[in-house]
Amino acid sequence: MPAASILIKPASANCNIDCTYCFYKCLSSNREQYSLGFMKDDILEKLVIRAFEYADYHVTFAFQGGEPTLAGLPFFRRVLELQQKYNTKGIAVENTIQTNGLLIDREWAQFLAENHILAGVSLDGPKKLHDRYRRDAKGAPTFDRVMQTISLFHEYRVDYNILSVITAETCEKASYLYHFYQRNQFSYVQLIPCMDERGRNTGMDGASDFRVTPEKYGKFLCELFDLWYDDFMQSQNVNTQAYGQQPMDIRMFSNLAQMAAGYPAEECGMNGHCTCYFVVEGDGSVYPCDFYCLDAWKLGTVENSFGDMIRSDRALEFIEESHPVAARCRSCAYYTLCRGGCRRWREGADGGVSLNALCPAYEMFFAHTEKRIQELGKIILRRYGAYRK
Repeated sequence: MPAASILIKPASANCNIDCTYCFYKCLSSNREQYSLGFMKDDILEKLVIRAFEYADYHVTFAFQGGEPTLAGLPFFRRVLELQQKYNTKGIAVENTIQTNGLLIDREWAQFLAENHILAGVSLDGPKKLHDRYRRDAKGAPTFDRVMQTISLFHEYRVDYNILSVITAETCEKASYLYHFYQRNQFSYVQLIPCMDERGRNTGMDGASDFRVTPEKYGKFLCELFDLWYDDFMQSQNVNTQAYGQQPMDIRMFSNLAQMAAGYPAEECGMNGHCTCYFVVEGDGSVYPCDFYCLDAWKLGTVENSFGDMIRSDRALEFIEESHPVAARCRSCAYYTLCRGGCRRWREGADGGVSLNALCPAYEMFFAHTEKRIQELGKIILRRYGAYRK
């Protein structure tokens, strides 16, 4: 059996803030049940048992939501107890959590640090950008509370990264965002273009005001890459200790460099097709992908073995449906780097295959950066050697 990657939603779609653009809130509204409940101890125990049955050498437990911290710190202490109890094969275990940060206090920070749990913090940039859409249930802004959590993470030396949703407004402020990251010494950043889940099968017309457009998103990526690339190349040409800190790792750019070197992308959606992983909802239901936690794609529950579910006709159908791409896509000069993008954004309104909704953005971006991306690939090969399939 391979390594196992399990994304767990211990609080289902429940959350203590009400982000205007939340995709999971919209997706869950299209299920028979919006919330599948808070995960009970028997479900959690069965999940941990199934994970160690399936994996041979490595297993990742990634907790997301909704907001996973709503499950409470005792829940996560119990997770570690069960992992220790059932990891009889001595498998390497990694725990991560994606959080909005509002419930993190000193006890939480100490727990995360002591147990080497990587925390992803949702932060959309400086106060004005972040508070535009990320407000709590009462409509109050959340930026200051998130930054307080980040301060705690520094104090307790919690490993963390930043996840930012890029909205139409953010697209106009690439330099502003980049220098905000720099000032706060964020070492790892993941960017997610803001798409309108409600209209993802209806094209770009009538899109919500937060949704990025291809033209604006393409310009944003170009400007951000220019800033990042200059910093990265400067760090290669000077003594890094004298220079200070290494430039931040921007996930998309790092993955493109890996692909240029002949390595597969680490980021889901950049390899051109789906790989079925396990998303476990609060009631123990299992789905193949975070974007497809829908009744129609339910693979089973934690009562079933993960091996049986990943070999099931439903899982194979899910993977197979991700393979077709538009003919224009395959003939594109940038196909080896783009590969059509995430299947979620190239499903046509009629259920057929379409171009990625942000295709013009990526064409603009690759035309602007391709030579430099290839140079980054060469740097990787010089540093680590040729790729061996």
